[in-house]
Amino acid sequence: MNLLRAASTISLLTLVSRISGLARDVVVAGAFGNSAWMDAYNVAFRIPNFLRRLFGEGAFQQAFVPVLGETRARDGDAVTRLLIDAVATILFWALAATCVIGVIAAPLMVWLMASGLRQFDDATVMTRIMFPYIGLISMVSLAAGILNTWKRFVVPAATPVLLNLASIGAAWWLGPAFTRWGIEPIYAQAVGVMIGGVLQLAIQIPALKRVGALPSIGLLPGTIRAAWAHPGVGRVLRQMAPALVGVSVAQISVVINTQIASHQGVGAVSSLDWASRLMEFPTGLLGVALGVVLIPQLSAAHGRKDAAAYSGLLDWGLRLVLLLALPCAVALLVFPNALLAVLFQRGAFDAAAVHQTASALVGYGVGLMGLVGVKILAPGYYARQDTRTPVKIAIAVLLLTQVMNAIFVPFIGHAGLALSVSLGAMINATWLFVGLRRAGAYVPEPGWCGFSLRVFGATALLGALLFWAERRIDWIGLVHHQAQRIGWLALCLGGAALLYFGALLLSGLKLQQFTRRG
Repeated sequence: MNLLRAASTISLLTLVSRISGLARDVVVAGAFGNSAWMDAYNVAFRIPNFLRRLFGEGAFQQAFVPVLGETRARDGDAVTRLLIDAVATILFWALAATCVIGVIAAPLMVWLMASGLRQFDDATVMTRIMFPYIGLISMVSLAAGILNTWKRFVVPAATPVLLNLASIGAAWWLGPAFTRWGIEPIYAQAVGVMIGGVLQLAIQIPALKRVGALPSIGLLPGTIRAAWAHPGVGRVLRQMAPALVGVSVAQISVVINTQIASHQGVGAVSSLDWASRLMEFPTGLLGVALGVVLIPQLSAAHGRKDAAAYSGLLDWGLRLVLLLALPCAVALLVFPNALLAVLFQRGAFDAAAVHQTASALVGYGVGLMGLVGVKILAPGYYARQDTRTPVKIAIAVLLLTQVMNAIFVPFIGHAGLALSVSLGAMINATWLFVGLRRAGAYVPEPGWCGFSLRVFGATALLGALLFWAERRIDWIGLVHHQAQRIGWLALCLGGAALLYFGALLLSGLKLQQFTRRG
């Protein structure tokens, strides 16, 4: 398998997902802006997302995928399918219990997440509507782990598009219908999330059938007991326990930041959310795609005790991070108003909302390299079934982040929350990197010095062009000339990309060096 081609496929599909997500954000931002209603929806949606990190692509996948990959490589498909059935059964019933408890305890969870919300009761109702989404999306994550282990990356990467389409449909058609019925239109977004969750799970079934790995979920007491007794379930749970702590630490940070933001005035929660969506563009295209490809390959290399292949995979991933994430980080830092004005400034999202969100976007830009780097470095530990080290680092970073919040928020408000997250991510990535180096698991391959100089030089040219364009063009003032703004944005970003890659090629960088087979 060509790893670059696989990562590129995932990145392309993730790009489609991010573009559809951006279209969703544009529609929703135009309808609600940085309003109290939008704050309430964002808090309500974060609550099932909080638990999704535990049961879905967070702790569960970190524990499940390495065990699944090792079992398949060692024992074959038949034994692996028994493991899948047992794990799916336990996960299903755990999620069912969680959903029931979550619907009942929604008011408490909203209070813990954001006690300063103006529309507290509406956030509670939307939490109850959307809470079962955690069950749907966590089963989607189970399916994604299986399909990625079978090297079927297309369906898992394309799945998020369905949620975005459902949200757009809810804004365009269901929202106006709710208005006619005397229901607040923001509630349509909550219903759209549930429709999207059902669609996301439904599309997994044919893909799992094609590889012969559709889970058989036990519904009777006897089959549930048999699933508990499966040794693979015990291994996953043992690996999941420290990962659960680590993911919980990260989500506690989200809860604390949301709680603080809810007391920073109307629009603070939404501003952080809009800014994080743009930050997640490169994070998803680079970090998530590379992480998905690397975890099974790193697990297999570790299982074969092939230290050279393991280190080489990490080196390949880190070089791609520097090559592609650094220019994205600089763009967020020097070009925020242009990006936000063109994408969101319309309807209820006015110039004040652009400025409010731009400060948060710059804060996130500071740590983009760390946010992407963690998604490459942490799998280096998970593949070795070492989930404890990332947990210890995550706990220390959580404490440091809150110290930074206490320093930054009184001076720069909600932007201080984004800046603290970014600096924490940089510390986290550096710590993980140093740990792999000290353990001898990662040995940098020759050529890093020359490669880094080429990337830094090309990035400086890109940054200079975007910095000039940010200040020379009145992006916010052209609000009534959308076509002109879009044209300028396309010209600036296209010119910056050509300048960046042209400078790299002229400096002698050979992009074919990133073609790698695994």
